[in-house]
Amino acid sequence: MTRWALVPLLSTVLAACGDLSVYRAPPPVQDASRPDLTRAAEGMGPPGTETGAPTIDYPSNGRMLQQSRSRWIPVDWAELPGFGGDTLGEAWAAWLRSCERPGTLVVVCADVKRLASASDDERRAWMQARLQPYRIENLEGESQGMLTGYYEPVADARRLPDARFKTPLYRVPGPPAPLGSRKPWYSREEIDTLSEPQAALRGREIAWLEDPVSVLNLQIQGSGRLRITEADGRERMVRVAYAATNDQPYRSVGSWLLQKGEVRDASWAGIRQWVAANPARVQEMLWVNPRVVFFQEQMLTEADTFVGPKGAQGVPLTAGRSIAVDPQSIPYGAPVWLTSSGYLPLQRLVLAQDTGSAITGAVRADYFVGTGPEASAVAGRVKQPLRLWVLWPK
Repeated sequence: MTRWALVPLLSTVLAACGDLSVYRAPPPVQDASRPDLTRAAEGMGPPGTETGAPTIDYPSNGRMLQQSRSRWIPVDWAELPGFGGDTLGEAWAAWLRSCERPGTLVVVCADVKRLASASDDERRAWMQARLQPYRIENLEGESQGMLTGYYEPVADARRLPDARFKTPLYRVPGPPAPLGSRKPWYSREEIDTLSEPQAALRGREIAWLEDPVSVLNLQIQGSGRLRITEADGRERMVRVAYAATNDQPYRSVGSWLLQKGEVRDASWAGIRQWVAANPARVQEMLWVNPRVVFFQEQMLTEADTFVGPKGAQGVPLTAGRSIAVDPQSIPYGAPVWLTSSGYLPLQRLVLAQDTGSAITGAVRADYFVGTGPEASAVAGRVKQPLRLWVLWPK
């Protein structure tokens, strides 16, 4: 039985959607590719760096609240589609994790903990008595935005390189050209071709992966799990987490392939099909994206197996219940009612626990699907309408 963390309804979604290989990306527009989703690779700070979040005083007393990139409109609970039908256990577990961090909603955390074993009806009654729902709009009054998905990849790796596993995954570079010695640091192409960055990365290899596209995927998602074969032949699972970037701009290889007419399918499966058919051009594709992410290795405990990596709030992400948001619109740790129609229909309570530089604007969220290949199949196809309501103390 798999121990990858997945959205509980994932297997149902997969069965209902049939052949997932036929996904067709929308016409080439900005950020149209969206298999290479925008995580830490596009500028997210390391977990726990809760900078940029708005300061919102509570109680709000039902007034309209305006943030840097959004305005919050108080509404009745009846406006929230499906509020009475959500199963709240996993959302409550995510909320309890947010309560472990200092933040703006500490005022309700005692009640959240008290209700840890309560029924869903008791939790909903408390929410309606203690919280005020606010519809999120942009500053022009538009309340519909976009939802995308992201996930935690799993890849096979070796501690030492061999004929098959020969693409390194790096820690932060050291002397003679340590990170920070120049801004921005060397680009992906410069790292591959110049002696100075290569010398700074020598000995900084965490592990060796089978191909550079797997490394790119880890860098874009910002974290992942490695099934590592050690030098003595033992196999174990570890997590690699975001440590830093080279401060170069992010460029989507999927968008590049779409714009050049190389593919119509910009999912990871489509990109890999193109790679298999064009092995001599893989380097050209990789160099389109100058940004490189450097990682830190983390031990994966038994408890860690069932949760995702830490998001920007500094708490582990919960599959199906954590979202990445623009902290200038919604602060970390806020409970949010989310509704979205499309490939993955959703009406549920989620927690704002992560961010990414492409996750900008008032009604914009990235939905953490889970870990592993099934989560990848779903995450790459989530690009659909979105509405959000923040649930804030009265």
